Amino acid sequence: MAKKGNRVQVILECTEHKESAMPGMSRYITTKNKKNTTERLELKKFNPVLKKVTVHKEIK
Repeated sequence: MAKKGNRVQVILECTEHKESAMPGMSRYITTKNKKNTTERLELKKFNPVLKKVTVHKEIK
């Protein structure tokens, strides 16, 4: 029987890309421990459309 984990899959979306009028979007899928990290995740990731590193925040 599989054990139940505290890890959940989350989607990170670029904050700067929303503000610009460029088409498309930059999203990443990652996991986080919901017991240790209760607030929304915020990481710096590469945005291929803007061609620079931007802040990506957890959505949903």
